[in-house]
Parts: sequence; C-alpha cells; structure tokens
Amino acid sequence: DFTLAAEAAHFQAAGWRVGLCCSTPGVAIARVMLPKQALSMLLTADAISAAEALQYGLVTKVVPDGELQLQILAVARKVAANSRQVLTLGKRAFYDQIQRDCQGAYTVANAAMVRNLQLADAREGIGAFLGKRVPQWTHAGGCIDRSNIVFV
Repeated sequence: DFTLAAEAAHFQAAGWRVGLCCSTPGVAIARVMLPKQALSMLLTADAISAAEALQYGLVTKVVPDGELQLQILAVARKVAANSRQVLTLGKRAFYDQIQRDCQGAYTVANAAMVRNLQLADAREGIGAFLGKRVPQWTHAGGCIDRSNIVFV
C-alpha cells in the first residue's frame, strides 16, 4: 500500500543483463510508474536511487538511513490507530475503484460510503468528532492485512 525506502536504497530490474526480460517485475513497476520511466528502468537495467524512485512513484517516502524500521513502525501505528472496519472497507473500495472508469469508480465509491455510514465505527467516529473527543473503535468486522509489511 505504501513503500518507504532508506536514502541509500537503490532499485533495479537487472534481468536483461543475464538474458531475462523482467516480465514479472515489469507488472508491478508498470502499475506505479509512468510507462516511459518503467520501460527505461526495465530495458536499461540501470539502478535508480531512492530519490528517483520517489520522484517516479515507485516509493511513497524516503527516510534517513538507519531510520527505516522506526519510520515504518510509525506509519503502521498511525494506520493501526484508525478503525479496522473502516480501513478494511476503504482499502477494498480503493483497489476496486482504481481499476474502473470514472463512472464505475464513483459507483463503487458511493456504495462504499453507504456501507461505511452503516458501520458502528463510523457512528463512533462522527460522534467523537462532534463531541470533541477521541473515538473508541469497536474494530468489529474488519482486520488489518499485515502480509504486505516488508522491511528492505
């Protein structure tokens, strides 16, 4: 969902140098980078810096060397402080709508908003906002997918 990189990190699809076309890394790269940038990275097998990876959309944030794990945990804590119900619903809706045309995306988003407003945690969040207090999430019916947390 997001990718943090240390300043010294480099990214490369070097298969071409050993006779491989990097077709499988190309799937992921093509979905986050502009086609010309992706093809440049794939066809030249040149490494790109963390700063370039940020500029091209391959990573979300570049952090100082030695702080990567701390920064990842800080982001994880920030996300985990939210309602699991709403995170689960929102993440599913995001990935569903992103693959559709604009009209289809709004259809998915509208359905998600209607479902969201029916959740106990939405009622709690709105009540907490109006009452100027910290929400007490129930976390019922949702879970955080921890399978995508990778330390590099």
